[in-house]
Amino acid sequence: MQNTIETSMYQIGQLFLLPTLLLISLLFLYAFFVLGEFITLALRRRSGGGRLLLLHFQQNPQTNDDELDMFAHRLIEGPRITSRVTPMLGLVATMIPMGPALKALPEGNLAGVSDNLVLAFSAVILSLLTASITYYVVNVKRRWLSEELLQIAKLRKGDV
Repeated sequence: MQNTIETSMYQIGQLFLLPTLLLISLLFLYAFFVLGEFITLALRRRSGGGRLLLLHFQQNPQTNDDELDMFAHRLIEGPRITSRVTPMLGLVATMIPMGPALKALPEGNLAGVSDNLVLAFSAVILSLLTASITYYVVNVKRRWLSEELLQIAKLRKGDV
């Protein structure tokens, strides 16, 4: 009975390798899309534009603080989730190939061990790069949005 459960768990775990690797690949590409968008926004901000929250407020002056906060969260939600999820996916993609690598070791199949370890470490490297890029973007954008919220508060008071 215990052997059946162990075998089933092993087989179920192996089923998740391909979807995990595909998701890591897609999120890696997404991180570079986010980085490109971030660089474009940074360049626009240097020339006085690129203030999305302020623009939203100017187009909808009746927007209250909670709605502005919700809009700001929506602007960084995708990269924020990506920065938190990809390290976990990297861990999953590291651990799944470790099973076959460990099974190949006592059989003397060093090529099998090597192939699985290369896959495991490649997946975690891509995951950590993805998380690093999106983490940086989210934190800078969060600061920008905070600055814009302060600017909107001053506009409402008539100080600007």
